[in-house]
Amino acid sequence: MAAAAAILSLFLAVLLLPPSTAAPSPYLSPTTLLQNYQNMLTTFKVFICTPYTPFEFPDAPASLFYNSLLRSPFLTHDPEHAHLFFVPFSPDISTRSMARVVRELRTDFPYWNRTLGADHFFLSPAGIDYSSDRNILELKKNSIQISIFPVVSGYFIPHKDITLPPSVRSPLDLFHAADNSTEASILGYLRWDGETELNLVNELKLDSDFVIEDRNKQLESSRSFRESKFCLFLYHGEVAGIVEAMASGCVPVLIVDRPIQDLPLMDVLKWSDLALVVAVPHSGAKRLKQILSEVSEEKIAEMREMVVAASKHLVWNEEAQVMDAFNMLMYQLWLRRHAIRYARR
Repeated sequence: MAAAAAILSLFLAVLLLPPSTAAPSPYLSPTTLLQNYQNMLTTFKVFICTPYTPFEFPDAPASLFYNSLLRSPFLTHDPEHAHLFFVPFSPDISTRSMARVVRELRTDFPYWNRTLGADHFFLSPAGIDYSSDRNILELKKNSIQISIFPVVSGYFIPHKDITLPPSVRSPLDLFHAADNSTEASILGYLRWDGETELNLVNELKLDSDFVIEDRNKQLESSRSFRESKFCLFLYHGEVAGIVEAMASGCVPVLIVDRPIQDLPLMDVLKWSDLALVVAVPHSGAKRLKQILSEVSEEKIAEMREMVVAASKHLVWNEEAQVMDAFNMLMYQLWLRRHAIRYARR
């Protein structure tokens, strides 16, 4: 057991090393992450509330998280040993039925009332809005919501909620495409959904320094990712390729119409050093080009190395691997295990 722990510790230490001695780390705190992650693996326990029937989520990240959780060593059959409690909602559950489940937890299950649901978590791919129903309101305000990035404004509470990375590509295909030796000759690349009408997109199409591809034409986007310095993502549009872009060494540029608070692994990754954020009102093609052109080649090379390293933690596997998307999601849950326990009335 001690030998296995030592091997894991060495593996994690190597995994968390910066891409090169000259490059900064993509992590908020590599040392703390290493210590906490090992502690999580040996101590963290989750109990599944209420009898349930396994079901399938139509969204691949949600399905992978759900099925990985059901097979994971984090589960316990003894609620007294649990740090957190998982409330399994069917993906097509109505608000009324969701409220009924919470009401049953309050009346039939002794653990909800200790924290008013603050040590419970649930999976809702799109997120839920506030409701006048007391049960839904308590669930929304207190329990940890896990959704798919990005989440509709108002459906995500930053200090407690978590988002799933959107990538669904095979990890082997994903990292086979990564090749940092490829010269980045394109300033900016945008995989456009072909439908969202924005003046910015039309302006970028007229600039030879940018490549705009319609995702519906199924062109070789991975090649464009590798050959581009920056990959542009319309925050309210097509973001599914962000992990693929990062794995290919392309620095993400998020074009937004509101503050971003729901990026995946916000507790782990130093997103301020991994991506650029440009506000929509100021993101005309001319201004966007100026912002990107002002980033030095040295800084771009630095960021390219970091995004490749960070992308390894955003990849989904059919069978969970060390520090992949599933385990890093569990790590974020583990960080939220110290819920306030309210006194009984």
